[in-house]
Amino acid sequence: MNKDNELRFAINDRIEDVELSPARVPLALLGEFQRDVSDFLKGSSRDVDTTHVLVSIEEGSLALRAVGLLAATTLWLDLESLKFPDALSRIDKKRASVIERWQTLARLQPSRRYTVNNQDKKTIFTVNSTTNYDRAEDSWVNVEKYLYGKIVDWGGKTKANVHIELDTGGTEIVESSQILIAQEEHNLVYRQATLRVSAEENLETGGLRNLRLLAFEHHHPKYDDNEFKQMVERGTQAWEGVDNLWLESLRGNG
Repeated sequence: MNKDNELRFAINDRIEDVELSPARVPLALLGEFQRDVSDFLKGSSRDVDTTHVLVSIEEGSLALRAVGLLAATTLWLDLESLKFPDALSRIDKKRASVIERWQTLARLQPSRRYTVNNQDKKTIFTVNSTTNYDRAEDSWVNVEKYLYGKIVDWGGKTKANVHIELDTGGTEIVESSQILIAQEEHNLVYRQATLRVSAEENLETGGLRNLRLLAFEHHHPKYDDNEFKQMVERGTQAWEGVDNLWLESLRGNG
């Protein structure tokens, strides 16, 4: 989606059988709509500074026109993602919560409709009583993983958990047993370690849950130049006499 400099947010509804308009709008609804628009623009990352966004209230239902949005990177990416049925799993959480709120209100009041247009008046998305933006069901699979990092805490009287600061960032809490920890000859707290764990991994996000320690791994492989040369020599002898044209065809060069 091309970035524009403005968006138009509008509500269509009937209040006591009269069309909603800037001249006739409940004060509470005006405040709620303003907050929703502000939350949607900012998102969780706040890549839109609403103090610098100019807003005008327009005729034709109740509409707010926001300008100054060229730098709003995540906003435009999220708007592009709204073409997918599981959009609420793809976009910023705060923006997803605004759309969920609008869907709930529109289903309770079938006359309610929310519309977001670009500066060319083209509709980007609409929320009404039949809209069904949804979240994808999380898919979790059982895996075994190696975790690399520094152990910052372990043990405990009732729960023998291992807390590890990962080399890739973040901290994981791994369920363990007192037996596994007691079997360790050295205190690994504040030391680098490798843990072999079982867990459930989310296929969409790669996140892990229900981590359980299987073992502390103490094998630290290192490069051995002599061993490498022996492997090369054995490989050379094994492939000696093989037609080069056949090898090249296997590599896709034939």
